[in-house]
Amino acid sequence: MSRYQKSIDLLNEAIRREIHASIQYMYFHFHADDQGYDPLSQLFKRIAIQEMVHAERLAERVLYLKGEVTMELSQPIEYVNAPATMLVFSKELEDAAVVMYNDFARQCGENSDAASKRLFEDLIGEEETHFEQFDLQNEHLEKYGEQFLALQGIERSKSMGGSGAA
Repeated sequence: MSRYQKSIDLLNEAIRREIHASIQYMYFHFHADDQGYDPLSQLFKRIAIQEMVHAERLAERVLYLKGEVTMELSQPIEYVNAPATMLVFSKELEDAAVVMYNDFARQCGENSDAASKRLFEDLIGEEETHFEQFDLQNEHLEKYGEQFLALQGIERSKSMGGSGAA
């Protein structure tokens, strides 16, 4: 067994979380796009891609440590399509990642794996940024209600050349 097995296990758990987040956000992207909420849809898509890049960085570290990369979801996909629910769920995912990665960074440090510790610390900052982006969208939705979403639909109609009137 590798002296880095604990780090490999933590990195693989993080990979499962990142894959789940990526697929979850793509699911939200599809539904927000289908509902005409282009800015929200693009936010979910952009963050989904960033989460996949996180999985790649984690996998590279596992391979460097001579471990096996596991490719599984950390939890089932949530099939919700209401924007407010999507945003609350996304904030919860990001907050949980920050808590988990702080713990993983601590554990890697205790096991004399500074590089994995640093990787988790870097990811913490990126996950906090994702949280802030979802939180801002959620605040707009709470403050402006359905008008916030309606404006996104109007912008889509304009970009498609429609007048928005029947």
